[in-house]
Amino acid sequence: MTLGLKPAPADSGIRFRRSDLGTDIPASVVHLSGTNHATGLSRNGATVDTVEHLLAALVSLGIDNVTVELDRNEVPVMDGSAAPFVYLLQEAGTKTLSTPRRYLKVLRPITVSRGDKMMSLYPAENFRVTYSISFDHPLLRHQSQTIQMTEASFIDEIAPARTFGFLHEVELMRQQGLALGGSLENAIVLSETGVLNNTLRFEDEFVRHKILDAIGDLALLGYPILGHLVASRAGHALHTAFAKQLLSEPDAWKIVELQPASTSVAVPAGVPVRA
Repeated sequence: MTLGLKPAPADSGIRFRRSDLGTDIPASVVHLSGTNHATGLSRNGATVDTVEHLLAALVSLGIDNVTVELDRNEVPVMDGSAAPFVYLLQEAGTKTLSTPRRYLKVLRPITVSRGDKMMSLYPAENFRVTYSISFDHPLLRHQSQTIQMTEASFIDEIAPARTFGFLHEVELMRQQGLALGGSLENAIVLSETGVLNNTLRFEDEFVRHKILDAIGDLALLGYPILGHLVASRAGHALHTAFAKQLLSEPDAWKIVELQPASTSVAVPAGVPVRA
């Protein structure tokens, strides 16, 4: 598998290019195809799965325009976090473009709930996330985190948080063709009583990873957010349903232009990653 990041013109946005199929798939909720343990996109018969960690890194490091080239249908899982993508983007650098950066500014509260799962956005002058999780597990009974998202806070406090799952789910996911690049080295696997592998990078790494997923899923809005995101027990399905609902209520937000200007990755030939 090879992944490459290549510069793109202003206002082209983030798009995935299946180089083996010759098809581009814009990173948009319009092309959402699946949310079963990960987020997938499709267009004209071409698909790309597990896009959320890379999208979170792109939007959090201020990359507005980039072409992500892949020669298969899944973004490399790397170590299960966004940290390797952050390193890749830092190595590539960024290029300032001529157009101003556009943000989605929240004007009034909007909430979507499904049973005990909830997600809301409230007006704010920056992007802040409050996320809570609760599971019937000794390590996951309740975790909550609030963080004002900046490039620095994302890199230090969110990007290293790895995906997690339960031992009984691993084989089921593989039977469904999901996380085929996954292993005990790139995910936190939980047994009934504790962590089966690895050492936690943060005491609350689980909720931090949920914040990472939410940032990546909401990148499918096409704009960085100015607002306070509050979520409880949500996941990919609710994140993306919320994005769709938000776009369907245009009186709840407006697009504003703020400095600095929009950016793209800077390396003309792209930065390949083999996995």
